Amino acid sequence: MKAIVYEKYGPPEVLKIKEVEKPVIGDNEVLIRVHATTVTSGDVRLRKANPFIARFVTGLLRPRKTILGVDIAGEIERTGKNVKRFKKGDQIFGSTFDFGMGAYAQYTCLPEKAVLAKKPANITYEQAAAVFFAAHTALHFLKKGNIKSGQKVLIYGASGAIGTYAVQLARYFGAEVSGVCSTANLELVKSLGAASVVDYTKEDFTKSGQTYDVIFDTVGKSPFSGCVTSLKKKGIYLRTVHMSLSPIVRGLWITMTSSKKVIGGVATEHNEDLIFLRGLIETGTLKPVIDRVYPIEQIVEAHRYVEKGHKKGNVVITVEHNNKT
Repeated sequence: MKAIVYEKYGPPEVLKIKEVEKPVIGDNEVLIRVHATTVTSGDVRLRKANPFIARFVTGLLRPRKTILGVDIAGEIERTGKNVKRFKKGDQIFGSTFDFGMGAYAQYTCLPEKAVLAKKPANITYEQAAAVFFAAHTALHFLKKGNIKSGQKVLIYGASGAIGTYAVQLARYFGAEVSGVCSTANLELVKSLGAASVVDYTKEDFTKSGQTYDVIFDTVGKSPFSGCVTSLKKKGIYLRTVHMSLSPIVRGLWITMTSSKKVIGGVATEHNEDLIFLRGLIETGTLKPVIDRVYPIEQIVEAHRYVEKGHKKGNVVITVEHNNKT
């Protein structure tokens, strides 16, 4: 089968199309015929080993797992004899993260207990692939922020993959949502449910005098001190995994010495979250936003585009099959 393999860290060009062995499933596993995946910011960081400390997990000199790809949408090709949740032909979507990634390939093998569910019938494989990594990250952090109806919530990076879901989810939970994005994306963010949108190229939201119950930085680029100042008493500042040592230390100090909290870290994956998100998609409450779709043969171009940091929503990779695969 075809797969995108990277055997060293570096720029997008380290990603190569290669023929590799098709996975062989165990008794408690499923073989998935991959139809679509995504290029996430996490894929880009892993490819570059950025930050460097990540190498102590992913491989010091070269990557231990050579096929990237977290989001997955596809079809069950085969099931192990003990599998009960799925059958051959089921259309599924979910995540490969907890089991070593591997979605940049025509086939991948996952345990039945992986974060997988049947794909909503009202979306395509491309849309389904663009759900879990970004939407569950948004959901995880908003829950950490104890989001409640009637709160004022600001989403920084509101037009990105995580941000577009964070706006929709915060609105679903009853919050009054403000978004921060660039000029080109103002209408998009408004269309997702934001009551107001700040163009960061023209205005610094931290100097407006507005305060918020929750500020959620989905891209790791918001001004730390300004965000803390813009929180209400007992407000919560959420930052995704992009936190370096300095903001971690400052966040701990603020959390220990004031009524405000700074929360960062990595979103943990649960099947319950995927089922919850599927329900919102089936009712039309939550909609994937897709910027560009690339065939897997253009993976280098896709990574280059994502690395620029200006995508709207998600970048999707489609995987073609023929009778020989």
